[in-house]
Amino acid sequence: MEQENEQLRHAVDSHATVDQAIGVLTAIHQLAPAAGFEVLREVSQHTNTKLHTVAETVIGWALGQPLPELLGRELEAAVRRRSRERDVPDAEAG
Repeated sequence: MEQENEQLRHAVDSHATVDQAIGVLTAIHQLAPAAGFEVLREVSQHTNTKLHTVAETVIGWALGQPLPELLGRELEAAVRRRSRERDVPDAEAG
């Protein structure tokens, strides 16, 4: 039971960290929250880094800490991809 409680606490903390990092990306790069999550997910996959670790790094960056080079490159690339998607007119709206 104690181990389950610890796992649940870790999951809640991890989720909160991811939500905060999405907020950072939303504010800085003017992305929709869903796009912010996709950016984090892509960076995680492309750098073979756990999602919550990417999120912690993004939060640290917002607080003035430097981004590791690889993570910074992947973050820029993922944001560019999501920004282009936002700028392309939706076929249904046309």
